[in-house]
Amino acid sequence: MDLNQYQPRSKFIRYIAGYLAMLLGSLATRTRISGRQFIPKSGPFIIVCNHFSELDPVFVITSVQRPINFLMASDLELGADMSWAPRIYGFIPTNRSKLVPSTIKQSLKVLRKGEILGIFPEATSLSNELRTAKDGAAYLSVATNVSILPVGIHGTDNLWPNLFRGIRHTVTVKIGRPFGPFEFSVSDRKYKQRALQKIGVEIMCRIGALLPIESRGIVKNDPRVAQYWAENQRLLGKIS
Repeated sequence: MDLNQYQPRSKFIRYIAGYLAMLLGSLATRTRISGRQFIPKSGPFIIVCNHFSELDPVFVITSVQRPINFLMASDLELGADMSWAPRIYGFIPTNRSKLVPSTIKQSLKVLRKGEILGIFPEATSLSNELRTAKDGAAYLSVATNVSILPVGIHGTDNLWPNLFRGIRHTVTVKIGRPFGPFEFSVSDRKYKQRALQKIGVEIMCRIGALLPIESRGIVKNDPRVAQYWAENQRLLGKIS
């Protein structure tokens, strides 16, 4: 299966796939979702989420309940247990080491059409704690002047082992307050790179505020994580 040939499927198919994901998720797991009040009522916006498991996109879809255009690494070797997902839902192929022009062009097109773009900033799923963000989400937010919606998912990394033992595993999804958009007008390349990296750290702090302490990884000691956690709790109290 050449993943470079895939594209997001039609909105209708992604809607149907979303309902299928909700059904499967409710049967196989106890899914606890909070913060849906923070989801913008219309696009465009960029979803950023931690990536601890190949199953994470399923729970993003279940939580947001709208068609999402995901960026997905085109060099992955998917096992038989997950190869069905990209066939059904589709995605925008991307190079994990470098954001190539074709990926940028498709992502910009999605956002300019007022749709939702889904990005896993860490670009891989080989850990159970946060790692450094790639520049993609930050760059696209700046380029299109759209806001970013942080999502934290916890529990997907142990789902399959528990499911095979007959245990209905608990998956927690927390959605935070949207932030951004970001912008800078300086043309100096080094300045832009530093600015994107700075935005990347903020993205991971926003996601970290939605995860347990032991999963916060590189941002666990950043004071902004506690600040954003408190901000989300305060706003949820006002909304509910």
